[in-house]
Amino acid sequence: MGWIGETVDSIKSIQIRQLLSQAITLGIIVTSALIIWKALLCFTGSESPVVVVLSGSMEPGFQRGDILFLHMSKDPIRAGEIVVFNVDGRPIPIVHRVIKVHERRDTGEVDVLTKGDNNPEHDRMLYARGQQWLNRHHIMGRAVGFLPYVGWVTIIMTEKPIIKYILIGALGLLIITSKD
Repeated sequence: MGWIGETVDSIKSIQIRQLLSQAITLGIIVTSALIIWKALLCFTGSESPVVVVLSGSMEPGFQRGDILFLHMSKDPIRAGEIVVFNVDGRPIPIVHRVIKVHERRDTGEVDVLTKGDNNPEHDRMLYARGQQWLNRHHIMGRAVGFLPYVGWVTIIMTEKPIIKYILIGALGLLIITSKD
């Protein structure tokens, strides 16, 4: 009958109790992942504790596909630090190095100017229209560590959605047909 026939027979033989058990197990896994993510948010102080480098603008330091670990503390941001920031009107955060820091004498607030290590100029062309500096609320976090190339999984699934759907379907089929 083959593998497909056995899979169909396996799906047909699933009992309600077994199906309920698998649904509860899946719910526990998803809930655990969410709890871990929320704990990371609290621990790092960053709105996104992990990001994937999507372009080559920070080469040779960070390659496309590297995963960065972020932390956001109250310490002032200094020139030379690598930060991840959001720009108003752009949904995807940017990873670049701080090249200039401007401290306002009246408020003590710090504004920063960034640049990708592999880019010829500063990032003012990436900022919102009329914006010259990034404020603290634009900064999501500082890079404190990285894992090389692991983020390629995310990049491939984003650029080729069919692979994501095949993977989700295969995992779903595996869960449904497992006998545990």
